[in-house]
Amino acid sequence: MAYSFDKDSLENVTLRVNPEKLKRLLLWIPVLLLVALVLSSFYTVQPEGKVVVKRFGKVVSIREPGLHFKFPFLIDRIYFVPTERVLKEEFGFRTQKAGQRTQYVRNRVHEDESLMLTGDLNVINVEWVVQYRIKDPNKFLHQVRNQRASIRDVSEAVMRRIVGNRLGSDVLTVGRVEIAALARSEMQEILDSYDMGVHIATIQLQDVTPPDSVKPAFNKVNESRQEKERLINEAEKRRNQEVPKAQGEAQQIIAEAQGYAAERINLAKGEASRFKAIQTEYSQAPDVTRQRLYIETMDKVLSQVHKVYVVEEGGIMPIPLLNLNEDAAGSIEKARSQ
Repeated sequence: MAYSFDKDSLENVTLRVNPEKLKRLLLWIPVLLLVALVLSSFYTVQPEGKVVVKRFGKVVSIREPGLHFKFPFLIDRIYFVPTERVLKEEFGFRTQKAGQRTQYVRNRVHEDESLMLTGDLNVINVEWVVQYRIKDPNKFLHQVRNQRASIRDVSEAVMRRIVGNRLGSDVLTVGRVEIAALARSEMQEILDSYDMGVHIATIQLQDVTPPDSVKPAFNKVNESRQEKERLINEAEKRRNQEVPKAQGEAQQIIAEAQGYAAERINLAKGEASRFKAIQTEYSQAPDVTRQRLYIETMDKVLSQVHKVYVVEEGGIMPIPLLNLNEDAAGSIEKARSQ
């Protein structure tokens, strides 16, 4: 299809353009350019981060939060970096909905991240969270190409190495805090060698469990281990009760023996001193001393005698004398009957 224009038709088209409108349009173009210039020359940095300013691809400044000026028309380009925000990477799960009741999602890809082989050739499922902050926005943007993927790769490599050097029971029970601290230290050392400008705040082991296929066996092992700990604690309790009791009884017996020994020694010393005193008196007055000893002995012996019988030679019945015990017993019985 061909079109043909004659001279008259072209003149008619030219005459339809209003010169006044064209002039007004030309006057608005500088105004629009000026507005675009002003709008592209100012920018605001949010309080949660800093801005890296590049001029023709070269970093010229790092701006703090607030209102700032830059060269317009793509001469200066700005890149916002959230340096005041705590960022996190999740392994083995993903947070689907945060709030009072946080919801998590787990799938096959997440399980591939968390399944690890321990030092005793057991497979366990380790879920953890890495929290970090950007301390140098310039290094964070330019030292490593893919920052997030690098952090995830380093964290996964460090965690697999640490878990692989430990027993499965240690990872599942008492070693979680130590593993998290060691992983944070090694991960920070590797990222510092990259000069990445990132500070690792914390590494938390969220959930450490055996795979679903072997959970029943692990549960039985844990129950047996808990039963063992319970029996050990009960034995320690009994030991703490019985040992001090036995030690106290032993100390009591020793003290009684020492007291008895001191008593016998003192008694023997007293008897020896008394015998020496009597011997001295006897050597000075034998008759008087002999008589006194006889009287003292008879007094000691007769004081323990309840009945005294005087038997006459050829007599049939002994004559009771000093029958005081029977009189006393009869008096008591008589008093009770009354």
